[in-house]
Amino acid sequence: MAKDGTNRGGRRVRAGDKPEPLTEKIIKGKSAKILEAQDLHPESILEAQDLDGVSDLYGEDMPAPSDYLSARQKDGKPLGADLLFKETWHWLKERGCEKFVNPRLIEAYAQAFTRYIQCEEAISLYGLLGKHPTTGGAIASPFVQMSQSFQKQANLLWYEIFDIVKQNCTTAFVGNPQDDIMEALLSGRKGR
Repeated sequence: MAKDGTNRGGRRVRAGDKPEPLTEKIIKGKSAKILEAQDLHPESILEAQDLDGVSDLYGEDMPAPSDYLSARQKDGKPLGADLLFKETWHWLKERGCEKFVNPRLIEAYAQAFTRYIQCEEAISLYGLLGKHPTTGGAIASPFVQMSQSFQKQANLLWYEIFDIVKQNCTTAFVGNPQDDIMEALLSGRKGR
C-alpha cells in the first residue's frame, strides 16, 4: 500500500489458476479439506458452571427473511423476494452449504432477481418505448436498462453463492436452481 492509501503493484485480483472444486479433488484422489461448521467458529470448552441461568435453547432451521423482502410495492402487491430467499436457502441446505453463505448475500440476490422480474413485467405492460417528458417524442423505456442492471447484479450475486457451493459441496448435484426460479415466481405472482 502506498503512503496515500492506495494499493499499487502486487498480484492482480483473481489472477492465476482458479481453485478446483471440492468434488473434483475428491474424485481425483487429491487431498482436500472439507470445512465444517466448527472450523468456521472454533468452540471453546464450557464447563457446567458457565451455563448458570441459561434457558433452553432451540435451533432455527432457516433465518427469517428481512421484512423489506416482502414489503408492499406501489401496485399493492408484495415484492415476493422472501419466497426466493426461502427457496435458495432450502437449495443450499439440501447441499449442506447453508452455513457457508451469509444470509445477507441470499437476501441481496433475492431482491435483485425479483426487481429484475418487476422490470420485465413493466416492459411487458408498457412496451419497449416511452414518451419523453418534455418533447413528447419516443424514447427507449427506462425499464429496459433497469432490467439489464438488475439481471447483471442478480447474476453476479448468484455466481458468488454458486461458487461457495461448488467449492464446499461434497454431494454430486445436477442442474441449476436458477433455471426454474423465474418460472416459479411469475406463476406465483399471478395468484396475488
